[in-house]
Amino acid sequence: MRLALLFTCLASAALAQPYERIVTAGGDLTEVVTALGAADSIVGIDSTSTYPAEITDLPDIGYVRALSAEGVLTLRPDLLIGAYDTGPEAVLGQLQAAGVQVEIAPGGEDAQSVPAKIRFVGDLLGKSREATALIAAYEADMAELATALQGVEDRPRVLFILSMQNGAPLVGGALTAADKIIALAGGVNVATGFDGYKPMNREAILAAAPDVILMMNGHADRLGGVDEVLALPEIALTPAGQNRRAITMDGMLLLGFGPRTPLAARELARALHPEDAAALGQ
Repeated sequence: MRLALLFTCLASAALAQPYERIVTAGGDLTEVVTALGAADSIVGIDSTSTYPAEITDLPDIGYVRALSAEGVLTLRPDLLIGAYDTGPEAVLGQLQAAGVQVEIAPGGEDAQSVPAKIRFVGDLLGKSREATALIAAYEADMAELATALQGVEDRPRVLFILSMQNGAPLVGGALTAADKIIALAGGVNVATGFDGYKPMNREAILAAAPDVILMMNGHADRLGGVDEVLALPEIALTPAGQNRRAITMDGMLLLGFGPRTPLAARELARALHPEDAAALGQ
């Protein structure tokens, strides 16, 4: 794939940005900085930054929405690049008062938001040329998958389960990253009667009749594994439960909406449409 090759090439490129000590908050932004060839300048990451593997040994500044000024300042950064939900606001103000440049990237949890994130980081780091190339590869890979999916007739009904809340599955409704990635992969989200992530009761799940259960692998493990999830009373009687169809994927890959989104969408598409996997490519 174009993106996979370009990601590797850019990650090893010589640095040309004006910042020497960068802290990233948001796994998608960490991936963009790395993909543009600036990994060597990252001195700290937040807890959602899990890719690529070589950055995971860096100091962890905490969760993107719950940073502490002290934890960041100990790393002596000259720049913090944060996702749209980086915070709290008071901490960002403290960092700026201490001389750290704070830059918040454009928001969005869909395929259309990714080029804007890449362009933002590229311009900030003096990597505009690399950003243009990365965006072109990203868009070409997304278009290639969309074309491949045009020949796939089956559209499995998918229920994304984030976790359990008060005994009920917390599922991804409309306007969520889960909803967007399911559509990109040629599936149908069965929980579009509401927005966001909300508990779904047994009757609603049975009526929705999902063919496939989709989860982040770490969350599935915390619930006892795929077999335990498929055995839940509200799942066991659905087509997904009866046919033992569940898909688990790395959470940041699946829902991060960064440079690897074409890889995520293709991986999910191949799992949703195993009979068409060869046509959907690697």
